[in-house]
Amino acid sequence: MGTVLRLAWRNLWRNRRRTWLTAGAIAFSTILLVGWVPIQFGAYDIMINATLRVFPGHAQVQRPGYQGKPKIRNAIDDAETLANSLRNGSKHFTGVAVRAQGFVLLSSGSRSYGAQIVGVEPEYEGDTSSIPGLIKEGRYLSSIDAQELVIGSALARNLKLKVGDEVTLLGGGKDGSVAAAILPVVGIFDSGSRELDRFFSEIPLHTFQDIFTMGDSAHTITIMGKSVEDQAQLLTALNDAIRDRGDVVVLGWEELVPGMKEAIQIDKVSGFIFLGILIAIVVFSILNTFLMSILERTREFGLMLALGSRPKRIAGLMMLESALLTLIGLSIGFIIGTALVYWAHVSGIQFPGAEDIMEQFNMPEMGRIYPQMKLFNFLLGPITIFVATNLAAWVPILRIRKLEPIEAMRTI
Repeated sequence: MGTVLRLAWRNLWRNRRRTWLTAGAIAFSTILLVGWVPIQFGAYDIMINATLRVFPGHAQVQRPGYQGKPKIRNAIDDAETLANSLRNGSKHFTGVAVRAQGFVLLSSGSRSYGAQIVGVEPEYEGDTSSIPGLIKEGRYLSSIDAQELVIGSALARNLKLKVGDEVTLLGGGKDGSVAAAILPVVGIFDSGSRELDRFFSEIPLHTFQDIFTMGDSAHTITIMGKSVEDQAQLLTALNDAIRDRGDVVVLGWEELVPGMKEAIQIDKVSGFIFLGILIAIVVFSILNTFLMSILERTREFGLMLALGSRPKRIAGLMMLESALLTLIGLSIGFIIGTALVYWAHVSGIQFPGAEDIMEQFNMPEMGRIYPQMKLFNFLLGPITIFVATNLAAWVPILRIRKLEPIEAMRTI
């Protein structure tokens, strides 16, 4: 085997220029592949965290069936006690907030608009949502039992409301009674989401419970974890924490925001199509290299066959050359690509204006993309290239099996 390896290595450098050009193409493609996948998945993390940070959270505790049919009666009893136990229950929970939700008609003067109203714990809401930091006029809610309201900018504009104005809300209570109140607007937020800004308002949790006759119940307990990557550990810890409560279920972000998951899946498909095109270019490059090599060495192969070498042995030699050439390119590309990705992971990839934009949404830390450092992300591209190029090398190598020694030796 040592002799065959030395022979294959020597043959590679018979045409140094072609070898380096092919290895360079493989190396360049490997750098793109090693960088592309971690950056793509890192961008997903930013997109997911930015969306979940606005309102949904990484996970929620709800009553069974509430997500599909959010009825006001389908509420969690003694929700604050359960939330307090979760706050002290696991290192995986970085934020826990109780919310009660309903739909009301908001009125100001002659204008009326339907809206979603959410009762929140002002002390804890900032741990699970970016809305408290998005107030552009006035202030956020002061306490859990204050009689006040914050409202989205588009909804305030539609109702012609300013900070200090009063708004009338009308809805249905948990017990079927009419829920009505007049509350002052203390803050107007701008989330950057049209849907949220024209349809969303918040009041303190205890105020919501009084208006909607909720007692001590609420509809969701929203949980934030350290990152999306820790989702599995978060859900495990959360399920363990509520094991004794048979009246609630845990939902992860994929169930809370199914459209986000579908959008990511579609983007992954387009990303893998790009990777497939890139790999195809590399495959054709190696295919061309070995086809040219076999055509140039036809006479040599004919002589080897005439001296008793088996076609299988010559094919094995060519496969070894293919593997060595691919490994040279992969090694160079993998080292450079990994170094670049690690540097980007440490310092982040900044796009012009991104931090300023995310600052407006109270998420300045999400203005940079940090590539996802996972072994799978690094090895997917190189392994695919190695397998694909060596399979492609078989196409010209199969010509060797059809060579006739005398005809081959006559080749110029």
